[in-house]
Amino acid sequence: MNLRIADLTRAELAQRLARGLDLATGPFRFRITSAEARVAEGLHGLYADFPVTEEAAPLRDFHVRVERVPGLRRWLRPQIRFMHDAHAPFKPLPAEHALASLEWGMNWCIASYAHHLLSLHAAVLEKNGRAVLLPGEPGAGKSTLTAALALSGWRLLSDEIALVRLEDGLLLPLARPVNLKNASIDIIRARFPEAVYGPLSRDTHKGAVIHLRPPGDAVARMAEPALPAWVVFPRWQAGAPARFKPRPRAGTFVYAAENSFNYSVLGETGFAALRGLIDRSECLDFSYGDLDHALAAFEGLVT
Repeated sequence: MNLRIADLTRAELAQRLARGLDLATGPFRFRITSAEARVAEGLHGLYADFPVTEEAAPLRDFHVRVERVPGLRRWLRPQIRFMHDAHAPFKPLPAEHALASLEWGMNWCIASYAHHLLSLHAAVLEKNGRAVLLPGEPGAGKSTLTAALALSGWRLLSDEIALVRLEDGLLLPLARPVNLKNASIDIIRARFPEAVYGPLSRDTHKGAVIHLRPPGDAVARMAEPALPAWVVFPRWQAGAPARFKPRPRAGTFVYAAENSFNYSVLGETGFAALRGLIDRSECLDFSYGDLDHALAAFEGLVT
């Protein structure tokens, strides 16, 4: 019988995690191992609604762990490292970044190995059966808008990786925590104080980072794909009205291809999948300077 992480006490979760915890997220199953208390606490808070499969489950997509760097670093300014099988893809990080390291590492696994899907660097949300992809450069306000929409009735599929199923072009959910950075942390906390947030990681390579628990409905519907309908490029501008503007499909295609994790790996198959996505989607630029006005504008898309 499957359990939710919320059904485990913190001590039970820590014990499972120390010997290996099976976590199902969207189409992937992770086997996560860690003795770090920060990882156990973060999973207990941020993944409360996620199913925990039985330890005897025979098939996992990724075996990962977060562990202390051995030697003097265990005691003097302790560091941790993310491991995928026997490989450490990143440099060690301060121990207080253990949860953030796990989140980034899980994204890296999907982007690096899930080549049965086309993966794009974009957030994805759905409402009334239609999904919007939100690409965007750092500082464009993508994470802020993603979190706000997810907490305002839109179903969260992903905040970082859009997964396009090759055979039919549908978007597959991950529904993992939303990564908030720097100014967006205070904006979302002030707007949604009732939401659940993970620990703050300071001075990472992305600045200050915190993670937001995904809504329970998004987790419950992780097996439900969505039909792409819009590709929207958000841009926060102080004082700007909330406004959509048509964007050329050709330029959108090029940007998406350049910001795909595996477009070049998939070759002709990737081209066909991305072309299908762009062909069935309305491509838009979106500028906004007020979050409430932005939410109202997105409601206008689906009405």
